[in-house]
Amino acid sequence: MSEGEPAKRLPRVLNAPSGAAALIGLVIGSGIFRVPSLVAGSVESVGAIALVWAAGGALALAGSLTVAELACLYPKAGGPYVFLREAFGPLPAFLYGWTRLLLLVPASVGAISLICAAYLGSLIPGLEIEERWIAAGLILLLTAVNYRSLLWGAILENVVTTAKVLALVAVAMGAILLGDRAAGALAGPPQLAPSSWSGFGLALVTVMWAYSGWSSFAALAGEVKEPARNIPRALLGGITVVIGVYLLTNAAYLYVLPVEDVAGSSLVAVDAATLVMGSSGAALVAILVVIATFGSVQASMMFNPRIFYAMAGDRLLVGPIGRVHPRFFTPHVAILVTAVLGILFVLIRSFEQLAQAFILGLWPFQILTVWAVFRLRMREPEADRPYRVWGYPAIPALFLVASVLMVLNALVQQPGLTLFGFGLILAGVPFYLLARRRHPPAQGDG
Repeated sequence: MSEGEPAKRLPRVLNAPSGAAALIGLVIGSGIFRVPSLVAGSVESVGAIALVWAAGGALALAGSLTVAELACLYPKAGGPYVFLREAFGPLPAFLYGWTRLLLLVPASVGAISLICAAYLGSLIPGLEIEERWIAAGLILLLTAVNYRSLLWGAILENVVTTAKVLALVAVAMGAILLGDRAAGALAGPPQLAPSSWSGFGLALVTVMWAYSGWSSFAALAGEVKEPARNIPRALLGGITVVIGVYLLTNAAYLYVLPVEDVAGSSLVAVDAATLVMGSSGAALVAILVVIATFGSVQASMMFNPRIFYAMAGDRLLVGPIGRVHPRFFTPHVAILVTAVLGILFVLIRSFEQLAQAFILGLWPFQILTVWAVFRLRMREPEADRPYRVWGYPAIPALFLVASVLMVLNALVQQPGLTLFGFGLILAGVPFYLLARRRHPPAQGDG
């Protein structure tokens, strides 16, 4: 491979708890505070709300178990980019990195930092008019931390993730213990069927925004100690905590609010807490959202630069992006590129535009990443696999079938937005050909 093994220059400093904290920190961001109202509006019944969140958790768990096998097989910086390169060749891998460079990373970093800034503005009078600049300042602050040290970033993420998980559980339990069940959606017999199954499919796409991030953890595989042992533990432990927190939080919303109120609220967490605890509840939730989104942006600044770093090692991005800082041992140029992209999107896009663009651009590559397990097992059956996905082939196959159906439903229900995402992916083909013309792969690279 032409990678030149750049990942060997990044020290292995992360253990399983730090990896799990980073994964939880990336996944639990703005989604749990914005997505529940969108889901309730799409499915319009308590049972269907529970089902769509459970289905999303099952998909994320199946995907995480599958990615764990790939990350242990290729414990290098870059994660999904590396898996796609090894399974399908450099073009699909480049298109993944291209889409991430132009769409996924700016959308995720930008959207979540905007939510953090909005809630910070609600706590501090006068700041709300400067949301975009506050979001840009947040990105710059976390860029400095990660530029200096992955270990510093991991310590910060451990603290923030612990705080937000405990706070989310405390707020949810407070709503259940102190709230009036008779006023909420759980007062009567639950209606199980969604208002429409096509709406259920679109709701699942939205829920996967809240669960997104599990595959990105593998981008740090080159910096995890004892990867065969710690990567599966971090993935399984992290995504299990996320599922539990999400189900508990949604139960708390529905305990104190009817479905139509959840659907009609853009700040459902604030509404639920205010109903139970008054104005102090609203302030508490605002602080919680700031903590959660701060941690999510921090985790994104840990994961995403490693993908661009690996691409530069393959000479598919300009060489300086693949550099490691001689003193700090971080992919410092890739971190700066990630920051610039996030700030640019913060200044020109809204949260809703960023969230929709993110999930529809990401999911085709999630499907390819899980498919890579089947392809690599057939092509390299004798390869050393220190971890094998549980329930193979049923678990990854379940993920693939559900994911393909979800994307097809999005194509039918939202053809313009879905086709735009696919078009942006394919627009990377000429840039790949240009990169390969300038830097042909070394013999044996594929």
